This record gives sequence, structure tokens and C-alpha cells, in this order.
Amino acid sequence: MLARRYLNPRRAVLSSFTLISLIGVLLGVLVLVVVMAVFAGLERDVKGRLLGFTPHILVKTTTPALPEEIEDAPPWQDLAKEVEKLSGVAAATAYVADNVILDVGTWQRPVSFRGIDTTDAAQVKGVADMLDRKNFPDSSADMGLDDRAVVSSIVAAQFNLRVGDTIRLYSTRNFESVMQAYKATEKPVVREAFAEAWGIAAKVLGRDWQKDGENFSVKAEELIEVYEALHEIFTDEIREPERELIEALLLGLEGRVRGEDEEERPVEFRFTPEAKAEIDKSYTALMETDAEKMDGEILKGLKSLVLPKEAVVAGIYSASQMAVTPELFVPLPLAQDLAGLGAQVQGISLRLEDPYEAEEIAAAARKSLGPDHFVETWGDQYQAFFSLINQQRVMMYFALSFIVLVSAFSMMAVMFTVTIQKRREIGVMKALGAAPGQIVRVFLYQGMLLGLLGSALGVGLGRVVIHFRGVVQEGMRLIGFDPFSAQLTGFGVIPAHNDLVEQAVIGFMAFVLCSLAALVPAFFAARSDAAKSLRNL
Repeated sequence: MLARRYLNPRRAVLSSFTLISLIGVLLGVLVLVVVMAVFAGLERDVKGRLLGFTPHILVKTTTPALPEEIEDAPPWQDLAKEVEKLSGVAAATAYVADNVILDVGTWQRPVSFRGIDTTDAAQVKGVADMLDRKNFPDSSADMGLDDRAVVSSIVAAQFNLRVGDTIRLYSTRNFESVMQAYKATEKPVVREAFAEAWGIAAKVLGRDWQKDGENFSVKAEELIEVYEALHEIFTDEIREPERELIEALLLGLEGRVRGEDEEERPVEFRFTPEAKAEIDKSYTALMETDAEKMDGEILKGLKSLVLPKEAVVAGIYSASQMAVTPELFVPLPLAQDLAGLGAQVQGISLRLEDPYEAEEIAAAARKSLGPDHFVETWGDQYQAFFSLINQQRVMMYFALSFIVLVSAFSMMAVMFTVTIQKRREIGVMKALGAAPGQIVRVFLYQGMLLGLLGSALGVGLGRVVIHFRGVVQEGMRLIGFDPFSAQLTGFGVIPAHNDLVEQAVIGFMAFVLCSLAALVPAFFAARSDAAKSLRNL
């Protein structure tokens, strides 16, 4: 009762000192509640976006096929059917992601893309939920199997793109082939560029072979020497027409005939007239190759190689600079073409009934598939990003907690002032027999009441601000201040999430700090001398 009376000694609602202390606690708690709710909301919404299109679990082979082996690789559908049988897996679809050169008008730059299996409704819905329908009402995630794409708002702003515009996509795989072809054209023909190795081959292949009945024979050591020389040329960077002729020669030399009476290491090898004719044909062609003619054919072929894929912008989605997302979403067949995969894919994307059970299901997948497959969860893919978000939250929590701590120190200063003002009353209470503990409780309860009231009001007003955050954000934008712009977050209205447990912890922390702040001046007041206090000394 006495502690409550000290809060309004002049029978006002609250004294000025009390009001200052209360407002300090209230503001500290309010700021902490609002900022933590915004960080929680951003994390939840970004996770929701990522889980809409990214694989919950990604399965890849540990030894991916080489480009020339892709067509012979087993179909990815077999692996998809196998992993789809795992408990908790809702769907297993193809995964393709790579980079392309985006060309619009006179502007070009590399962008990342992600293939979307448009037959999977969950993937299409994940992209549809991200669409910026406010600024681009015609946006759609319906890409079908046509050459249509959904682009990020960042790319759309950079290239001034609108729904319905046409973009050109150059596969980076093409440029690798182009560079190899150009490097090859810078060299002379094989017989000049590899004069020593070709001289060894020409010395044997250009002469008349020894007739052996109906066949032709060549000494074994000579043939082995020729084969090694040709193989050395074949493995270097040469023009493709010459590579084909060298390959034909190597295959022809492998078509030798061995007699039944020959030992394990024959002295000579025999060739049929047909095999000899094929070798002579390839050798003669290599002796007559013309660099300018071959380069003309190569450059003519490059024209079809580097032709871009054209795609129509079907939709534009709100991209966030806080999370790395693909800059383009394209249908799976187009993605396979751009990545140079043919009918194959880079991995299998698993969508789960509950994405937060990814670790348990991934462990089961590793056990089922064995060491030949690499299994990665969505948490593994974005571990660095979520670690950054958590670190930011912890640092912000730590920094903003000092506001509450400063408020508690301010309350301590106010309480010291109050104890000085009440020295006579403290002296009277001690003269009437009040124990030091009773005096401590008077001022301690006063601090506890202020802490409880400030914490409750701070949490309550914080939740009100969060509820009307859209109005508050618009008001801040009117005066030119927007710390959470749509370009940064990807959201028109900043997301927020009220965590009751977290807010209760913030309120309790403020209450404890205020109580401790009041305890120090209360302790000194209880130790004061009664006689001096009555004389107000």
C-alpha cells in the first residue's frame, strides 16, 4: 500500500519521476518486442518461400556422368521411383539448376535458373505464391512445357521487363564448346602442328605394306609406335574434322587380324584388304586437309550452336535480397536444354509431407541408396543463410536489451532520488520500529510495480504496433524513412510473427531488471540513520 502511494504522492495519476521511469521501461520492451517479432516473421516467410520451390531433400550421384556419357546413363525416373517409396516422401521430381546469359536488347548478364517440373502442382504453387501480383497483376506461374519463364523482380527492374516480354537465353555450355573450337582454329593442320608425331605415323602408313597372302602385314613394334603417336595427337586440342579422321585411323589399326600360330606377343600384325583400304582413306584425307576450309565449316556449325533460346516472361516474382533465390524459373525441358543434359537431370528433388522431418528421412535415404548417392537436405543447402539470420537475431537481441538495461539504470537513479526525498518518512518508520527488511520491501515493491506495469504495457503496445505495422510502415514511407523496403525484403508489408514465449521472456527480463534496480537504493535507504533522517541531514 505504501509503495503504491509513493507512486503518486500528490494524488495525481502518476508522479513525473514515476512516469519517466515507466515510459523508459515501456519503450525498451516495446522496441525489443517489435524488432524480435519482425526478425521472426522474416525468417518464417523466407523459409516458406524457399520451401515452396527448393528441394526438401536433394539426391545426386557422387560420380556424375560426363557430357558424352549422359545419353547412356540410366533414366532418372528409375531413381525417382525408388526414393519416392521412402516414408514421408510426397513426390520425387527432376532437379536442374545452372547459369545462362540473359540477353535483353543491348543488355546482357549471367543469371541463375531453376527448372520446374510443371506437372508437379506443389512446385507450381510454390512459384505462384511468390508472384508480385500487386505490381504485375498479369503474372502467372503457368509455364506449361513451352518456352516461358518467371523472372525475379530484381532482374525485371534491371532489364525493365514486363509480363509478355521476350528474353533470350544463351547456354554457358555452348560457350565452352565455342572457346574450344576457336582455340583449335588458331593452330595449323595436324601434320604441321604435330610434325614429330605425325612423321612417325606417316613413315609407316605412307609406305607400301608387306603383302601376306590376301592380307597385309606390319611389324608389331612399328604399329604400336604409330598407335601411340596418333593417340597423342587425338588427346590434344585439334579441329573436329581432323579428330574424326584420327579416330577412324585408330579404330582401323585396332582391326588387325591375328593368326592362330602367333605367340602372345606377335612379331607382326595382319590387316584385311578392306581394313587396309579404310586406313589408307583416312590417312590420305589427313594428308590433304585444308585449314581454311575446315575453319569455315567449324564456324558455320558454331552459328547453330550458339543460337539463343527465346522465352516469354509469364510472371514476375518478388525477390528478396535477404535470401538467394534463382533469378529465373523455367520449365524442365527448357532447363535440360540450357544445361546441356539432354534427357538427363542433375538430381532428384524430394518434396516431403513435413519439411521439418528432412533430417530423419535423409538418413533413411542414405541408408537405402548407399554411398553412390549424395543426399542433402534443405537445411544443408541454406545452412549459411539461416546461421546468418540467427546471428543477426542474437546480436539484435543483445543490442536492444541494453535499452531495457539503461531504463533499469534510469529507474535506479529515480529511486535514489525518491529515497532522498523520503528521508524524513524513512526516519519516522525506523523510529516507529520498522525493520530494515520492511523499508527495503517498500521501495522494492515500488520498483516491481513499475517493472510489471512497464513490461505489460510494452508487450501490449508492441503487439499493437505489430498488428498495425502496415499503417506504421506507410506513415514512415511518407516521411521518406523505410528501413524495411520492399526491394530489400521482397514484401510490401514487412512480415512479423508474435512469439508469446519470447515476448513473455522479454517482459519477465524487464521486470527482473527493474526489481534489481529498485533493490539497490532500497538497501541504502534501509541502512540510513533514523536520527539523521528525522533531521533531514
